[in-house]
Amino acid sequence: MLNIRNRERPGTNNSCLRKTSILIIAALVTGNFFSKADLNAQGNLLITPRRVVFEGSSRSIDLNLANTGKDTSAYAISIVNIRMKDDGGFENITEPDPDQRFADRFIRFFPRSVTLGPNEAQVVKVQLTRTNELQEGEYRSHIYFRAVPKKVPLGEEEKIRDTTTISVKLTPIFGITIPIIIRRGTSTAKVTLSDLVYETVEGSQPRISFTFNRTGNMSVFGDIVVEHISTQGIITRVGAVNGVAVYTPNKIRRLQLNLNRIPGINYKTGTLRIIYSAPTDVKPLRYAEAELALSR
Repeated sequence: MLNIRNRERPGTNNSCLRKTSILIIAALVTGNFFSKADLNAQGNLLITPRRVVFEGSSRSIDLNLANTGKDTSAYAISIVNIRMKDDGGFENITEPDPDQRFADRFIRFFPRSVTLGPNEAQVVKVQLTRTNELQEGEYRSHIYFRAVPKKVPLGEEEKIRDTTTISVKLTPIFGITIPIIIRRGTSTAKVTLSDLVYETVEGSQPRISFTFNRTGNMSVFGDIVVEHISTQGIITRVGAVNGVAVYTPNKIRRLQLNLNRIPGINYKTGTLRIIYSAPTDVKPLRYAEAELALSR
């Protein structure tokens, strides 16, 4: 994620150099270092579909990549393994957690890198292999598209004017990951919603917090809809978020969702209803539903 190049002149204080580097890395980790333009750069790569699921007789899936930006971009493609935390965040891991199974050794893909000009598109083919070794249940890894920084031609590097100071060059690297899931057998996954709490934050922003409770042998993926039911029985959609997953082996996931401030909606009375459904081509499959009574 980070490339730091240090130029040290004779007599430079090494302890000062180390402190400078640590401070800069901390700033990057907190997400407060990059400009808005930098953070939007990764949005120029459009990938469809955003999930790869091998189940049934499926053996091959095409990923369609498109560069929606104005500049030529290059991407290196690899497989990574990720842990989902209880708050929905992710972190890279090299060894599976208990009851977690990686999909990487059953997956092959090509090409391993792509270069796309403005408005250009290309297909990355993902294939399932060694299917005779798969056991019943679910396997998951993630395919990682890492932006390759543009190389500065020799002779065009920025020159250091003050040779008595430390130079630290930072090169931000952006990337996108999408899950690759292999399923064998019948899913026994079930979900309930619990720990519903309504609150107002930052003075007036309404928000609801709740917990997903997953059981069974596979992950779940779906959309959340929050409805306000008035004391007169009028139902109004006040919040929604699509593409919410609870991956194996996680048993719970906590979520906070800001609700819309709509004229006529009184969050001090009535009921909030949360519906978690799996999107389908015919009719959404409802995973779970829960209600919270509001009071003054």
